[in-house]
Formats: sequence, C-alpha cells, structure tokens
Amino acid sequence: MSTTAKVSARQRIESILDDNSFVEIGALVKARSTDFNIKTNDTPSDGVITGYGIINGKLVYIYSQDASVIGGSVGEMHAKKIVNLYNMAMKTGAPVIGLVDSTGLRLQEAVDGLNAFGEIYLKQAMASGVIPMITAVFGSCGGGLSVVSSMGDFTFMEGEKAELFVNSPNAINENRKEVCDSASAKFQSESGTVDFVGTESEIFEGIRDLVSILPSNNEKADYEEECEDDLNRACEGMENCVEDTLIAISNISDNGYVFEVKKAYAPEMLTAFIKVNGATVGVVANRTKVYDDDMNVAAEYEAKLTVGGCKKAAEFVEFCDAFGIAILTLTNVDGFKATMCQEKNGAKASSKLVYAFANATVPKVNLIIGDAIGSAYVTMNSKATGADIVYAWPTAKVGMMEAKSAVEIMYADEIANGDANQVINEKVAEYQNLQGSVMAAAARGYVDSIVEPIDTRKYLIGAFEMLFTKTW
Repeated sequence: MSTTAKVSARQRIESILDDNSFVEIGALVKARSTDFNIKTNDTPSDGVITGYGIINGKLVYIYSQDASVIGGSVGEMHAKKIVNLYNMAMKTGAPVIGLVDSTGLRLQEAVDGLNAFGEIYLKQAMASGVIPMITAVFGSCGGGLSVVSSMGDFTFMEGEKAELFVNSPNAINENRKEVCDSASAKFQSESGTVDFVGTESEIFEGIRDLVSILPSNNEKADYEEECEDDLNRACEGMENCVEDTLIAISNISDNGYVFEVKKAYAPEMLTAFIKVNGATVGVVANRTKVYDDDMNVAAEYEAKLTVGGCKKAAEFVEFCDAFGIAILTLTNVDGFKATMCQEKNGAKASSKLVYAFANATVPKVNLIIGDAIGSAYVTMNSKATGADIVYAWPTAKVGMMEAKSAVEIMYADEIANGDANQVINEKVAEYQNLQGSVMAAAARGYVDSIVEPIDTRKYLIGAFEMLFTKTW
C-alpha cells in the first residue's frame, strides 16, 4: 500500500474542489477479472474514484487513485472509468485533473491491464490541445503510469514521499536509490518532467490556482477577470530588473500575480503565467540572476540559450498557442551556450523554439530589456520570426554580434598593423552606433517603439488590447 494511503483518495478530491460540489461517477464499478483469485478481493470503485465538480465556478473532471484498493493498480475497469471521464470532459469542454497514487499495472490482469494503459494514452493524446490536463503525483507513479502523468500539460508532485519513474532507481545499472534517487521530486523537477513540487496542501492550492487562470478548453476564453490594478501604473525600479526577470514580470502583472512553470528546470529560461488587464498571458523570459527574498544573488546564469531552456520555452509556447493565451517575451540573450553537451542538441532545440514562436497564431509581444544579439535573439520571438509588436528599452542592444568581436573580425588587418587599442576603441564605438544600437534596429523597423522601463506596463496593456482580435 502507498505510504500516502492515510490520506484518502476522496479527501484529496474534496480538498481541491469547491465545498460539496463533487459528484461521483461509476461508484459501483468493480474489477471483473477472475484470474489469480482477484474475484475473492473486494475492489470498491476498482481503485479509482471518478467524477466531476467545481473549482471557482469552473466545471472540472477529476479522478483519484485509491491506494487502499489493490494498491490503486490500473486494470481494465479502472482504466475504463478514466477513459469515460476523458470522453465526458472533451464533450463538455472541461479540464481533467488526475491524482496519482498507484503501484502501476495490475499484474493479475496481464494483457487486459496493458490494453488499459493504451486506452488511457489514446484519450490523453486526443485531449491534448483541446482541454487542459493536470496531473498530481502523491504516491507511487512508475512504469507505464509515468507516461500518463507526463502526457498531461502540467504535473505536480509531492516533495517528500511521492515517486515518479520509468525504471526504479535500483533497476538502473550502477545506481541505487541511496546514490541517486531518480524517482524523487527533486530529480524529476530538475529534469523537466515535473512542473511543481510541494506539500499536499500546496499542491491542492496550486491546482485550484492553475485551473482558475486557464481557459476550460481551446475554444472558450473564460480566463479573464476584472482588473483591479491601475492600468497606467508606473513600474518603479523596472530598469533594475534586467537580470532577474521574475521580478520584472511581477512588476508588470496585475497586482504582482505570477504563476511560474518548471521552476527547477533550465532556470535560465523563465516560463510563467501573469495577468495583464485581467487576461492571462504566458511569459517566456531570459534570466541571468536569481535574487532571494533578501535581494541577495542566489544563482547566476549566462545570457545564453541552452538546450533545456529552448525545450522548456517551446513546450510552453505550444501550450499557450493551443489555448489562445497571448505570449510575452522578455529578451536578454547574446548567444548560444557553448559546450560539447549543448552542441549535441543545440541546433535541434533552438529550431523547435523558432518553430513554436513562428507557428503560434496568438498575440505575440517581445520586449527587449538587455542584449538581443545574433541568431539567439532571432530565436527569441523576434520581428522576423513572427512577433506582432517589438518594444525595447533605451539601454537595449540589438545587433549581429557583440561590437568588439565584430570589430576584431572586420578590422583584423588594421588591428595587426596599427595601434590595436586605438583601432578597437574607435571602431567599436562606430559599430555600436551604426549596427548595434536599438536606434539602428528601430530605424529599420525591427523594433516598433523604444519605451522607458517605467512605462512598460501601460505599453504592454495597450499592445495586447490592440491585438485582442488577432486571428492568425
């Protein structure tokens, strides 16, 4: 039995839904296999409670695996209940929330159990991009069940007792749990499989919050609310937020609201939801420093695109595009990270990000807050790859490469045959003025407006209002 069985499957459902709103479906379903004496066991609800309810006025469908019934294992009827839930959710256009606490495939049902996994996979694939899918792992989630959790749009995981794995840590050659617990929430969140880690109560709150800001389906924009923040509010101190863009977006967002996604994975690329004039907006931002609550530097990163950062951003952009959520990018990047490991997948990962931005038909606004250098900048939602509006701060730099590097290439002979420092200093200033300044980019139409950092919020609100009726 799961170590979390003391918290019942029904209690978890009731902790997430509005009070007294849960309606159970399929309560009388039981296992029907007669092999291996399973018929002698009582299997109430066949180990999974399914039904629907309300979260802040929104209809949601929810299932919760019951680890006290055959370990919450997945068998034929167990899967049929989940599949039925997905069918109803797609018919009515409502999110599905899955609460996972299971030993995995029910061995007594053999091929029926395998087929059961496949039926769930199929429904999840059909639901992808149609309705939001949220999974929370509270106990064990291994083998084929890990695919179920990963096919969803967002995965929560309890930080202490939950386990998520394809192969258990001890089944991996030259590894054991004590050396590297690859099933832990820390490992899975840092690898990008899990979006959020926390206690059970934090997960309940996080799911409610996420459902509240997302549309119920890909055709219904029901995620807007009355904006109680000043639409013309000045963003004081915004010019100091170039490095830690989490602070920048909290300054932009209505009442400082931020819901960060995949915080532990590729932290040099920030992905989050914010509120702009009451509407949910997805943010993709480069990040070079992380400040803690006392404003001390907790972590530093290069202003480079990485494989993990590109994958993280591309997946997020694709979700936003599927559900009609506008996209804001904050750009501060001067190249691609140069390591052998990055080189193996760098081109493919960055091409996926380019495709995600270029293919997205939702409103897309880019704000250049620092460097916008070379192909890395083009990758980050530039005008060339489909941004509808590009703003930049006066201190931003836009160019093919860093000025000194460009000068050393273009004027190699003059530098070699003359006063190197003098030549470099003169030519760097000239290059920066002609080819590396934000004014030069604006003069060619690659930047639509140069805005003061303090005015950032009102310019972005205006841009998204103008783009509200965009259809392609």
